[in-house]
Amino acid sequence: MKKTIAIGEQDFAKLRENHYFYIDKTDFIREWWESGDSVTLITRPRRFGKTLNMSMLEYFFSNKHANRGDLFEGLDIWKEEKYRNLQGTYPVLFLSFAGVKHTDYKNTRETLNHLILNLFKPYEWLGKGIKKLKLNLKRF
Repeated sequence: MKKTIAIGEQDFAKLRENHYFYIDKTDFIREWWESGDSVTLITRPRRFGKTLNMSMLEYFFSNKHANRGDLFEGLDIWKEEKYRNLQGTYPVLFLSFAGVKHTDYKNTRETLNHLILNLFKPYEWLGKGIKKLKLNLKRF
């Protein structure tokens, strides 16, 4: 069966669930995890899969997707039990600037503030730090 190429699709789950053409990049998870880096900066030109790779990482690590190991079956990362046990075990904050397309500072700032505040809503249980974040963003 020929696979469809889903041009512009940036959601890892949609690619896998719909059996779209996907080049297995899950070895990146292993490389990144084993590197022990404190910070990772992923730079690529436009349309080189940054958001898709971030989506893949979210589906792999996020506890929101703890029961979605099916998305990784048949891929490189799923070959080792060590990594199968890691799937869905962490709270993950996923922030993409892909939809921020304003040409002026004011609208860009408002959109970024909105994205960041919405990013933390599911994690309000982590404490009162969200109130400090709101105050700091107003000063930005």
